[in-house]
Amino acid sequence: MASIDPAAILDSLEEHMMKTEDNLKKSFNAIRTGKASPALVEGIMVEYYGTPTRLRDIAGITAPEARLLVIQPWDASAVGAIEKAILASNIGITPMSDGRMLRLPIPELSQERRAALSKQAKSETEEAKVALRNLRRDANEVAKRQQKDGSLTEDELKRMLEDIQKTTDRYIALLDEILSAKEKELMTV
Repeated sequence: MASIDPAAILDSLEEHMMKTEDNLKKSFNAIRTGKASPALVEGIMVEYYGTPTRLRDIAGITAPEARLLVIQPWDASAVGAIEKAILASNIGITPMSDGRMLRLPIPELSQERRAALSKQAKSETEEAKVALRNLRRDANEVAKRQQKDGSLTEDELKRMLEDIQKTTDRYIALLDEILSAKEKELMTV
């Protein structure tokens, strides 16, 4: 088996952990906070001419006011399908249609709904932490295999495992910061 440079193992680990962090941020963008954000609806799948299509691919989505989203389909015949998809998406917003565009007034969140969204954010953060731990385990296995093959000395392996753990701890702390910022945003009335 070819040996892998220890720095390459750490670089790969860092890259995968960054992707995990980005995925958490993207999923947090879709959690409603009472403010209008196109990210809230852009990933909704719409049945468009028999093909599931992302809303952002068939319509322009804008937030002209702090509590209003406007969806302007490029094809006016898609308004009904978009309205149906938004209602089915369970985001808790009822669209208003004028036949050419949809308006989504963002209602104020109740304390109960805020708590539920906060719980959802915690759950998604925990899933991201599990992903980080899996990445750590995989990197540790690669490092141990390298040591077994004779590519790494005992000391290099020990240093490598410490570096992997430090990287994991740094990203877990980062995810906790992202979560606390989202919770603060959710709980602000």
